[in-house]
Amino acid sequence: MPKNRLEETVFTIIMVIVMVYAMICYNIALANKGFENFIFVAALSELPIMGVAGFLLDTFIAGPLAKKNTFKIFNPAQDKPIFIILSISIFSVLFMCPMMSFIATVLFKGGFNANTISLWIQTTALNLPMAFFWQLMVAGPLVRKIFRTIFKQK
Repeated sequence: MPKNRLEETVFTIIMVIVMVYAMICYNIALANKGFENFIFVAALSELPIMGVAGFLLDTFIAGPLAKKNTFKIFNPAQDKPIFIILSISIFSVLFMCPMMSFIATVLFKGGFNANTISLWIQTTALNLPMAFFWQLMVAGPLVRKIFRTIFKQK
């Protein structure tokens, strides 16, 4: 996986695009009470702002916390890499989902008002299962494959 800051940045950008776009589509589908083709295009309008938010949060908060928590549990010299990969992925979702759900709640669900906190909790609760599934089953494997293609690893 990423071996230096450039590789880490490229990996993060690809992961953020794949995760954020999928979660925007999911949230639009929830608001629309079903998935329709227009959602794929509609999600593109939210991607720039949510993508930047996701990149900054992952780079400066969630990523470092996910690694810190993972390396409290696993030792890279002794444990299989898959455990470290899965742990970082799980911790990333645990940290990113509430933060991104809060930003989406404020920006796209009415801003700050008397119901912001309850709406944020609801949004996080609806997003968390999908974010876990998408990260572990689709985004993680896909992004690692794209990354290995870009950076031929020995």
